[in-house]
Amino acid sequence: MSKAAHATAITLTRRAEDEDKRHAPLQWTLIRRLWGYTRPYAAMRNALLVIVILRGIQVPTMAWAIAAVINGPIARKDWTGIQWGAAGFLAIAAFTYFTLHFRQRFALMLGEYVVRDLRLDIFRHLQRLGMSFYDRTKVGSIISRMSSDAEALRMGIQDVLFVTLVNVCNITVASIIMAWYDLPLFFFVLAMSPVIWAMNRFFGRRLGQAWREVQASMSRVTATIAESVSGIRVTQGFVRQEVNAGLFRDLVNDHASYNIRAMRLAGVYIPLLELNSQFFLALLVVLGGYQVLYGGLSFSEATPEQQAATYAALVVFVFQLPAFFQAIRIIAQQHNTALTAMAGAERVFSLLDREPDHLEDDDAVVPPTIEGRVVFEDVGFGYHADRPVLHGIHFVAEPGQTVALVGHTGSGKSTIIKLISKFYLPTEGRLTIDGIEVSKLQTDALIHQLGIVLQSNFLFTGTVMDNIRVGKPDAADEEVFEAARKLDCLDLLESLPDGLYTQVGEKGGSLSLGQRQLVCFCRAMLADPAILILDEATSSVDTMTEARIQKALAVLLKNRTSFVVAHRLSTIRHADTVLVLDHGKIVERGTHNELLEEAGIYANLYRQFIHATEA
Repeated sequence: MSKAAHATAITLTRRAEDEDKRHAPLQWTLIRRLWGYTRPYAAMRNALLVIVILRGIQVPTMAWAIAAVINGPIARKDWTGIQWGAAGFLAIAAFTYFTLHFRQRFALMLGEYVVRDLRLDIFRHLQRLGMSFYDRTKVGSIISRMSSDAEALRMGIQDVLFVTLVNVCNITVASIIMAWYDLPLFFFVLAMSPVIWAMNRFFGRRLGQAWREVQASMSRVTATIAESVSGIRVTQGFVRQEVNAGLFRDLVNDHASYNIRAMRLAGVYIPLLELNSQFFLALLVVLGGYQVLYGGLSFSEATPEQQAATYAALVVFVFQLPAFFQAIRIIAQQHNTALTAMAGAERVFSLLDREPDHLEDDDAVVPPTIEGRVVFEDVGFGYHADRPVLHGIHFVAEPGQTVALVGHTGSGKSTIIKLISKFYLPTEGRLTIDGIEVSKLQTDALIHQLGIVLQSNFLFTGTVMDNIRVGKPDAADEEVFEAARKLDCLDLLESLPDGLYTQVGEKGGSLSLGQRQLVCFCRAMLADPAILILDEATSSVDTMTEARIQKALAVLLKNRTSFVVAHRLSTIRHADTVLVLDHGKIVERGTHNELLEEAGIYANLYRQFIHATEA
């Protein structure tokens, strides 16, 4: 692949993710919001917090117990005291098993519950987002929110939050113990803190950016995989396997480079913390030993009592400092995971915060019935403000009439259908249904009165019966059979291996294109809508099957306001009105016969159709 092609591929796939890189590494607003998802499980969460505190106390307490045995019974050569001290230490160790078990168990359960609820919220929100969102967003990017980003949040809850709290408690308790035994020596330990703080600040910013780039690049990889699987027939049909593999290789290499950069930073950061802890411990031994021998900085010989006290403090510090620095290292490691979780949180909550398209006014009404009078009054529309698609569309569809939309590809036929379906609102003019502007119609109430059969209809995983019942979920089996019978296609569906109980496979893959189209016709028949939309609905049906369903369509269209988009002009001969569109404008209108007599654009299209069918 050329460098230019590589750059283009990377640039195009990054474009949707650019805004994610502008977020700060850690945001308390996101943390509080994520914490809000634990409220339904407050009892478990609060019990976990108590266990976390106990766990945080136990580790430095065990280190203190060992130091106390050395400074006490061992120093006094008290065998009985040594035995009791060992027994006490083992008792504390046994208790740590209990707290560690439930700390891990509750954290895992809480993380799972929160991620489950987040995924449910994401899915519900996706159902509410309008067509404009799906027109702009890649499927793989959405899948990434539900998979890798949600998993990052799981790690943030299960590991980062509670592991960090445990180690914060470790540091706090160890600090109290060390300050109690020798405050000046503890001040020396505190003096090390600015060094560690500076390291955290220096590496934290760079690691934050690195991990956000890792997350964003992973989303691009996921999006490309989803797109490649969906378009595998096109890929193989045009022998693009090697080209696509090259594009994907560039994306994977891009993702790997971000991962390597992040790991290199972490590989410098974590060992540097380890080296610093050992260096500080060596300094502590030197300083503590000097105090034992010389009684501090006074250079005067210490009394035996002072030597004993300083020696006892030094023993405590030697046992406490490894746990102290280990807690700092763990917090630093969790900080890396936290940055990944924050990157996931930014993306997940950015999706959840995306407002659905405002398709209805606050005072939108729910009409008791919809008769189906559809009026376009100088309607204009553009998917982008600077690129209008429709210009001054004006027509009236009376209840029960059939309106056919004809025109070349890109003339605006499907856009008119999208406006009637209320996937979008007009940007100019008025669109009314039964005299009510569509923005003042409650969206769900309108959609329930619409039946839509598209050119590439989607079938859900399940049986033929399940997919027909999508039009009316509470329909009995006999109603489904009756809908197919009315369309005169029951015999075709019953000829499937298991009849109407045949599994259609993913996206209906086990059915032919014609069979899928018939299932969708049955779905529309069962729904019994007031307004019916057929968008290239017979394009996937062979000529013999189409002939069978023409009569059934007449039954389906009867007493319904219908909008038919078709390149096969034979399907619209009996339409009450034919609208011919060109570049977003209605250039001809009338019945089939009237337009043939005008000898205009429609007549020319019809002649081309006749020649094509005769050929």
